[in-house]
Formats: sequence, structure tokens, C-alpha cells
Amino acid sequence: MHGASARDRHSVAKPSKAKKASLGSLLAPVRGVLVVACLLQAVSAIAGVAPFIAVAELGRVLLAEGPIDGGRAWTIAIIGAAALVVRLVFMMAAGGLTHLADLDFQLDLRRRMAAHLGHVPLGWFTERNAGQVKKALQDDVSALHHLVGHAFTNMVSAAVTPLVSLIYLLWVDWRLTLVAIVPLLLGMGCLYAFQMRGFKEKMAAYNRSLEQVNSASVEFVQGIAVVKTFGQARKAYQRFLDETQRFMDYFWDWVRGLLKFSAASEVVLSPLFSLVVVLGGGIWFVSQGWVAPVDVLPFAILGLGFTAPFLTIGYAQNDMMMAQQAAKRINELLDAPTLPDKETGRVPDGARVVYEGVRFSYDDRIDVLQDIDLDLAPGTVTALVGPSGSGKTTIAKLLPRFWDPTGGRITLGGVPIDELPSSELYRRVGFVFQDVQLVHASIAANIALGRPDATEAQVVEAARAAQIDERIAALPRGYDSVVGDDAKLSGGEAQRVSIARAILADAPILVLDEATAFADPESEAAIQDALSTLAAGRTLLVIAHRLHTIVGADQICVVDKGRIVERGRHAELLDQGGIFARMWNASERAQTWRPGEPEASAMDGEAAQ
Repeated sequence: MHGASARDRHSVAKPSKAKKASLGSLLAPVRGVLVVACLLQAVSAIAGVAPFIAVAELGRVLLAEGPIDGGRAWTIAIIGAAALVVRLVFMMAAGGLTHLADLDFQLDLRRRMAAHLGHVPLGWFTERNAGQVKKALQDDVSALHHLVGHAFTNMVSAAVTPLVSLIYLLWVDWRLTLVAIVPLLLGMGCLYAFQMRGFKEKMAAYNRSLEQVNSASVEFVQGIAVVKTFGQARKAYQRFLDETQRFMDYFWDWVRGLLKFSAASEVVLSPLFSLVVVLGGGIWFVSQGWVAPVDVLPFAILGLGFTAPFLTIGYAQNDMMMAQQAAKRINELLDAPTLPDKETGRVPDGARVVYEGVRFSYDDRIDVLQDIDLDLAPGTVTALVGPSGSGKTTIAKLLPRFWDPTGGRITLGGVPIDELPSSELYRRVGFVFQDVQLVHASIAANIALGRPDATEAQVVEAARAAQIDERIAALPRGYDSVVGDDAKLSGGEAQRVSIARAILADAPILVLDEATAFADPESEAAIQDALSTLAAGRTLLVIAHRLHTIVGADQICVVDKGRIVERGRHAELLDQGGIFARMWNASERAQTWRPGEPEASAMDGEAAQ
């Protein structure tokens, strides 16, 4: 009944190979503009060489034997001046186009990424931290700015400038031109033979090493309070130092091998070295009578510009490699599998939730949930308990579609939840988990997130029900205080804001992951009362870590190794003397334990988690 067809019905949409975009396809929307900009830059580069040619030709006219040709001299001077104007106009036009294209490109790309993230499973976010998503959305998109705004036009200019110079110098004297390009050939050969060989693999290893340093530093900073409490600050700090040292050793080994070749290429490609070679070759050619002294002038002026543009190409190639790495991470986000969503669907009849033979696997190989059958009647409280890693959180997160089952189905009011539009599902299903997520906005906006049209009075009423109203009123700007700015909330306070948000959303179905886990003892009872009132007439699914909070649940399900092994009310499960009874006894002993008394057994302690 729930075999392959169920898997197909609930499977996550996988991207096809054709959908996997490369850097080139990411740039496709602005490719036409970039081509036009590069053409304009090519004209600018040609015009940029013209004044130097004019100076060289003017020198040949003025230094030539016999009377000076004044008309030719003035013509050359006017052409050189006009070329400067053309270069400026076309360069500004090319730069303006690329920067406008870059703005459109970044806006379009971020919109695409945001739209795609709106359709990925909620569970995708639990597997990644906010920093990874922010890096792709912000940092990696910004990393493409220099490529779009500058790199392509820089490469065009770097290629056209020496090409035009080469054509002119070949016209003057092809033999001396061969001498002028010797520094270029030597420098590029040195650069590519030693510095660029294996660059991609080495850059990948560099990024991995840097990620390890970042991981160690974040781990040290986030855990500093704990490790200092237990006197382990030196040990934790030492790991950070070790990772940093490994990174420095790798980086230095890589750079040290490149220094001599990099230095040699920089010297050979420098204008001064080119001038020495050109003048040395020119003197020899003049002494042999192969060229006139005045013919060396163009090579002394334009020969210096042969090599510098190729350094620009080298830098542009580095930008290209960095952009390719950024594009890879952006593509991974855009290729993240999405959950199928319907724009319209059947209307659920009531708020009854039924799990029918539900199976789930994270990797399509090993089922972490098997044969889950649950009937959550409206107005009842169902609690999921069990050892850590038993699968109770996964069961609960399937209801708001953090993922879809790989087998079986979940229905809401008789309608499979994957046939409901997401807007309809989240209007009917609310959830509060231990990992509280508040947006960078006012407290009022955070509470009204699921109901933007709520009045100020309704927001305050929800905050009071969640026992957070007095704390908000004490903030500098009350409900207008912004989370993270002038609203610094503790874990328990943030949790109560999220509870107020769920209360205001007024969804008929609620999923709670120990919603009072961060509440202090003084407000816990009040929050439990508020949740009890909220649960009236609603379907409530609770993940319980503290067993005394779910004594009055209508149904307690004990989850172990991905299966529901016991179910019933509190008293019934105690009478059975099974896993729940052992967990309850262990939790009771933990609450009454005093120093000097025997501790609960390791097995009971594990079961009580």
C-alpha cells in the first residue's frame, strides 16, 4: 500500500544535470551586455594606444633628416589628442554598462536564490548553519562583482593593447619587434610553467585548510564559557593554535615554492627590464646598420607596454578562479532539492492528523523511521518520548514538512499534506522548537510573523499568554525594540517570544519541542497553563524531554530505534513496566538525588534523555 508509489509521491524533487548551472550559465542574463561592454572597451584600448603611436610617429617626423613636415606633425598631434577623447568616452561607457549589469545580475541572482530557498525542505536549513547560507547569498554573490564589473573589460584591454602595439611595431621593423617580445615570452613561460601549474588543486586545499581554521575558531569562541568553567580553556585554545599552525605551514610551503619563480616573472615582465632589452637590441641593430636610430624610438615607447597588460590577465585569471569557486557554492544552493508544492488543493475536513505506515530515510538507504502509525485527534495532546536519537523529533518535523516521508503518508483532515499548498499547511500547522529563530526586526513584528495583520492589542495579548509581556515592556522601546539591537533576550525569553508567535498565529495544530525547555521555574507553570488553554480544541504534538510535563497527555508514544514501541496514557504505561516506566523512575530519582547518594544507572540515564 505504501511502497514505491508512496516513495515517488513524497520524494523530494531532484535537480537534473541540465539544471546544474556553471559560471557561464549564471552569467547568461548579462552576457549580451558584457559583450557590448567588451567591444566598447576594445575600441577604448585601441584609442589608448593611438596617443603613444602618435608620440612615436611625431618623434620620427621631428627627428628625421631634412626639413620638418609641419602638416604631417600637426595631423599626428590632432589624431593623438582625438584618440584620448575617444578612449575616455568609450572607457566610461564600457564601465557604466558593466556596473549596471552587475547591479542587475546581483539582484536577479539573489532573487533566484531567495525564491529557491522558499521551496527547499525546512530540514535543509537544519543541516546548514546561517553562516553557510549567508556566505552564498551575500559573500559569494559579491565575489562575482569584480568579475562582472571589471575583470572581463580588463582582460579585453590587456589583450587588445599589446596586440595593437605589436601590429604597429611589426610595421616599423619586424626584426626589432621579435627582440621586444622576448621579455614577454620569458615572463609568461616562467609564470605559467611554475606558478599556475596545479593552481586549482592547491587553491582547493587552501580553502579546506582555511575552513578548518574557521571551524576551530568558531568552536573555541562559542564554547569558551563551558571550557573555562571546566578548566579546559588551554586545551581548546591549543586546538585553535594547532589548526592555525597547520594552515600557516601549508600556505608557506605553497608560497615558498612560488617565490623565486614569481619574483623572476615579475622582474622579467617589468617595464624597466623591457626597456633594457629594447635599448640593448636597438643599439645593436643600429650598429649593424639594420635600422635608423630614429626607428628605435617607437620600441622604446610602446615596447614597455607589452608586458604590463599580461600581469593584468594573470590577476584576472585569479579573479576567474575565485569566481568559479563562488559559483560552485551558489550552484549547490540553487541545485538544493525542493519539495513539490501545489498552488491549489483539497480543503481539509477538520484538524485530525493521521500517520499511516510512515517511513523516512535521510539518505535513501537506511530508514530512521519505520511503520509509524499515529492518530492525533483534535483537542488532544500526543507526547513523543524516548532516548536521544530514537526518532521522535524526526516524526514531529514530518508534520510541518521539514521533509517528506519516503514511505506511507500523513494526512490532515483526510488530505495528504503534500497535496496541500504550503500556505494552507502552515496556516493550519504551527510549531515551536528548541532552536529558536527570531528575525532582525521589532519584537512586535516577530510575534506577528505568522499573522501580519494582527492588531497591537492582539500582539500584547499573545505576549501575556506566553508570560513575556512584562519583559518586553521593560525594553528601551517596548514592543518596537529590535531583536539583536536594543532587545537582548535570553534563551528562555526568546523561546517565550516564539510561543507568543504560535499563540497569535492561532493554528489548529501545534508541534512543540519541549517549549518550556528554556523557561525558568517561576514562569514554567504559567507557560504550561497558557499552552493548555491554547491546546483546547486543537491537535497538539509534543516532543517531551522532561516527563513530568506530559503527565496529563491524552496519548504518550514511546519511540525507540525509529519505531513506536509503547503507547498509552501515563498511568497505563507505568503499569506496563516497560521503557517508559524505567524512564519515569530514572527521572524521579534524578529529581530527588542528593550528594552522597547512589546515582541512577547509566542505562537509566540514557533512557531518561
